[in-house]
Amino acid sequence: MVSIIMPSYNAEEFIRYSIDSVMNQSFEGWELLIIDDHSSDSTYSIATDYSNKDDRIKVLRTNAPSGSPAEPRNLGISSARGRFIAFLDSDDIWLPSKLEEQLGLMQQEGTVIVYSNYEKIDEQGNSRNRVISAPERVDYNGLLKGNVLACSTVLVDLQKLEKFYFEKQGHEDYALWLKVLRLTNGEARNTGTIQMLYRVREGSISSNKFHAVKWVWRIFRENEGLPLFSSFYYLTHALVRSFLKFVK
Repeated sequence: MVSIIMPSYNAEEFIRYSIDSVMNQSFEGWELLIIDDHSSDSTYSIATDYSNKDDRIKVLRTNAPSGSPAEPRNLGISSARGRFIAFLDSDDIWLPSKLEEQLGLMQQEGTVIVYSNYEKIDEQGNSRNRVISAPERVDYNGLLKGNVLACSTVLVDLQKLEKFYFEKQGHEDYALWLKVLRLTNGEARNTGTIQMLYRVREGSISSNKFHAVKWVWRIFRENEGLPLFSSFYYLTHALVRSFLKFVK
């Protein structure tokens, strides 16, 4: 079974599309854990309506807004029952073959994480004609040169590592992927296909580029304990990769 972790906060405009994209998967052996970060709009009630109609959908809620997707994701991970864990933000959309295709690729030896390419859409769901294509595969050293794993495309095999949790920090997903690949000495592999529509929203947590540089530097120096020169080296690569992704 695949446990799908969906953090949500004031996502009433978009969450229906995200949930529907899970329900439309060709692979049906999943559970969807929606963790509402104490929304002030109707997000929680929308999610609850879905759970009342499909017992594969479960809704959890934080006691107060955490201001970060890390806490809701961790709450979902702690409740997950599946061998595999996938992530889907409440404003992104999966294509129907996402899970089926990724589970097939996960059978390759040494594969700990599977991910996919994705297409950007605007807030209204219209295509921005920008496809982000990631490398065919990446190991720990390759991932240090920049995050190529979009969180809403990632599938992780818990049989190959213990349960993991996000740190509450900037780029918490990048920090976790690095940790997973370092500890397992494994690889992440790309299906080579578009399996997610990424909704670009103004004012999102990840949209501030200045903060993003500081977050990546902290990951290199504090999380990974890299020497100063190595941190500069990998930060340069990460900035170039981020720029190329932005201009595509």
